[in-house]
Amino acid sequence: MTIRVLLADDQALIRSGFRALIDSAPDLQVVGEASDGAQALALARSERADVVVMDIRMPEVDGIEATRRISAEDDLAGVRVLVLTTFELDEHVVDAVRAGASGFLGKGVEPQVLLDAIRTVAAGEALLSPQATRALISRYLRPAQAPIAAPASLAALTARERQIVALVAEGLSNDEIAGRLFLSPLTAKTHVNRAMMKLGARDRAQLVVMAYQSGLVRADPA
Repeated sequence: MTIRVLLADDQALIRSGFRALIDSAPDLQVVGEASDGAQALALARSERADVVVMDIRMPEVDGIEATRRISAEDDLAGVRVLVLTTFELDEHVVDAVRAGASGFLGKGVEPQVLLDAIRTVAAGEALLSPQATRALISRYLRPAQAPIAAPASLAALTARERQIVALVAEGLSNDEIAGRLFLSPLTAKTHVNRAMMKLGARDRAQLVVMAYQSGLVRADPA
């Protein structure tokens, strides 16, 4: 199955380079290019992209607002957004994840890392670098920051699901969670999926943010 990719970046040269790289992979295909967020939203609708590779800083409608609009449309529920930033710990990345982005990468990553990231996001996984995730959350969701009101559905989580959500928030993969808790990877994945469903999380990225914002887990002091 071919993964349909939409590129959103205001620099044509960057889009051209990404297109050549992505189209070189037999399982990936670029189906459109956008120079701003409004175009990205329109093309996501018309081209039925699976993944939008989204720059944050674009004129008019930026990448964060475009991500928010894509995430808000029921008809685009299957579209995943992979945010590219100049710096992996860009201060706007948390805003992008809150808006519905499924993952993020720095623009300086190796070509194969980008290709694998697109495949990972398309498969429903998120927050591609656990180390960067922990550093990002620790930097921008401070312990002193008062948690937002926990969603009522948080009470619906079982003790095991709360435990697993906390491990997801640490950046652990399903396999790592399984090893930590002596479960099968399939069981760990099932618990993660159930927690996402109960909390209304679009994907693991939003699950991480909910875990910190609700106070279920706390960031370490910076």
